[in-house]
Amino acid sequence: MSKAFLYAAQFELPRIPVGTSFKALVDWLESSIGPVFDFITLVLVSAVSGLTYALTFLPELVMVLLFTALALWLRSWRFALFSLIGFGLIASMREFHAAMETLSLVLVASVIAVLIGVPLGILAARNSRVRMVVRPVLDLMQTMPAFVYLIPAIIFFNIGETPGVVATVIFSLPPAVRLTELGIRQVDKEVVEAGEAFGAPNRKILTGIQLPLAMPSIMAGINQVIMLSLSMVVIAGMVGAPGLGTDIYQAVTRVQLDLGFEAGLSVVILAVYLDRITAVLSDRSPVARAERKAAPTG
Repeated sequence: MSKAFLYAAQFELPRIPVGTSFKALVDWLESSIGPVFDFITLVLVSAVSGLTYALTFLPELVMVLLFTALALWLRSWRFALFSLIGFGLIASMREFHAAMETLSLVLVASVIAVLIGVPLGILAARNSRVRMVVRPVLDLMQTMPAFVYLIPAIIFFNIGETPGVVATVIFSLPPAVRLTELGIRQVDKEVVEAGEAFGAPNRKILTGIQLPLAMPSIMAGINQVIMLSLSMVVIAGMVGAPGLGTDIYQAVTRVQLDLGFEAGLSVVILAVYLDRITAVLSDRSPVARAERKAAPTG
């Protein structure tokens, strides 16, 4: 027994070169489909640059008033007052242009993540085999350290906006898939069976019953996508993605407390504004309005 224990203690498992294999896969992809990555870079840079140009075309004070008017229209005068003070503070700290660059990156990455995540969540909810494949991939995406995404993104797309957007999409995608799947699965089966009993096709059941009833959960997923995108865009400043992330990274490397605090405060204001705006869209869904009407008064 003691000899077997000593033998087991001296035994060393052979090294499995998982990282080397992954690097070989990345190198093969880079050499095989390089023009595809160039096309993706062109599309993403054009989208981010165009949106940034649109958000910075008008004077800063006009944009502050537009953000305030949107807040007043969607929520309340209190949130409009917060928006006026918040964006006015960002402009006075000379961080408005960087904040608009960050907002452009967040919006582009969030739209891509939602366009991929919501259909994937629908497929996972309606097909158990798809769900079995998707779930471990989502677990890997959510538990892998965020900095790891930046390494292959730099290899494929060099530095700049593109690796930042790609890494942000990968980082923020899982909530859109999971909450879309959860929302559709939580739809009352009796309601779905009633639709089937009236002869409705699967497409009509999906668009007329399941998606409207699952909309609060889907909107919660979109909200999470935007919040995670904002946090990842700051990290993406390390690879040259423009915006507040670059300012924060420079402040850390140069130990500039004032610059870091101003850029960080701008991120917080932007995050609160985006969170409240997306929450309003969820509150105004048909299901949310029906639940408010059905709730007992008094």
